[in-house]
Amino acid sequence: MKYRIALHKSEEGVSVSVPGLPGCWSQGSTEQEAVENIRDAIHEYLAVVEEQLRGEDIREIEVAG
Repeated sequence: MKYRIALHKSEEGVSVSVPGLPGCWSQGSTEQEAVENIRDAIHEYLAVVEEQLRGEDIREIEVAG
């Protein structure tokens, strides 16, 4: 899967968020470290969502863009 990320550079380093996953963000001292960290954060975020949806009637739909 691919997710869009938004990088925010500051004097302290780089923070990164995932606009498509509200509340999913991370940071790092460098852009490379921040990107590596957001990969982990996305995996953890999706695991929590999967756990919350366990037992629900889940379906997928396609949306034309």
